[in-house]
Amino acid sequence: MRGASPPHPPPGGEAAANGFYGAYGGRYVPETLVPALDELEEGWNDIRDDPGFRLELEQLQATYVGRPTPLYRTERLGGDRTIYLKREDLCHTGAHKINNAVGQALVARRLGKKRIVAETGAGQHGVASATVCARFGLECVVYMGSEDMERQKPNVERMHLLGAEVRAVEFGTRTLKEATSEAIRDWITNVETTHYMIGSCVGPHPYPELVRELQSVIGREAREQMLAAESRLPEAVVACVGGGSNAIGLFAGFLEDADVRLVGVEAAGAASLGSGRAGVLHGARSSLLADEDGQIADAHSISAGLDYPGVGPEHAFLRDTGRAEYRAATDEEALGAFHLLAEREGIIPALEPAHALARALDLDAELILVGLSGRGDKDLATVLGR
Repeated sequence: MRGASPPHPPPGGEAAANGFYGAYGGRYVPETLVPALDELEEGWNDIRDDPGFRLELEQLQATYVGRPTPLYRTERLGGDRTIYLKREDLCHTGAHKINNAVGQALVARRLGKKRIVAETGAGQHGVASATVCARFGLECVVYMGSEDMERQKPNVERMHLLGAEVRAVEFGTRTLKEATSEAIRDWITNVETTHYMIGSCVGPHPYPELVRELQSVIGREAREQMLAAESRLPEAVVACVGGGSNAIGLFAGFLEDADVRLVGVEAAGAASLGSGRAGVLHGARSSLLADEDGQIADAHSISAGLDYPGVGPEHAFLRDTGRAEYRAATDEEALGAFHLLAEREGIIPALEPAHALARALDLDAELILVGLSGRGDKDLATVLGR
């Protein structure tokens, strides 16, 4: 496995050259993957500031993804507080995952990769990956735990309709952690032809930085929209955290605004930031649910997208520096917020952002922005079965 000494990152949250955020990040991977990661890092560094890439990405964001997504001021939800929702649920495919998938598809095409592998828990990244592969004519294989396939059947059906092969993972907890492990094994075997389209800000460098950059459009838009709507920034920005891509994308727009509280909300049964310890999982060092011997513990959440025992390294860094705070919400609290938003605002959220909403409702703040990372179609069977 390969790692490196962890320097302090430059201002703004961007990882240092070797991919560390403080003590977190880096590369801890088999030697067989190092050339692929080097190729991706070099390609990304060349592509990210290329005007042609930026123009194509912006055009796809506008005409395919549906950006900018609206900022919605809730009418009956906040009581004495003003709560805004950043409506990523209105993106094409129904969640923020498409922002990352479109960008990575462009990168994969530039690198000459014809085959995509992806992991998925809630199914939204799988759907986004299958969607962009259909759009760009790429072969798509999605790994998904069989437990998640049962509770997210609509998204499995959508992936099949989009032409993707969905491979069930039958070992361990049969959820996101195992799906990620299988996707990495596939990538190692087929690295010459295959790009691993990772769905969150986790994994070995440069993935956390790459995903963060592609999701930062959420925060840039939200900052401008808040200033236009209120002539000031929110007192608190709240987002759910599993791997953490929607949260890091939203937080990116406000990291330099010291007066804005950044609040990440984990599932109580998967609170790797709240009750975890430092360790290595899926190629990077971060905060994990693990025992004293470093064995990864099982995570639990009613939400398949939060059911992961690790988190992106930048979140661990933001926690340690105090720039962001991380709280937890139980299954019952998330269900309560889910029903509240549906009944008072006519918006059915995914169970993931329902966790964020649950904590936003008890924050001591008057002006709050919540990342509504996805819509709730996929979760109806779970909610109605409770």
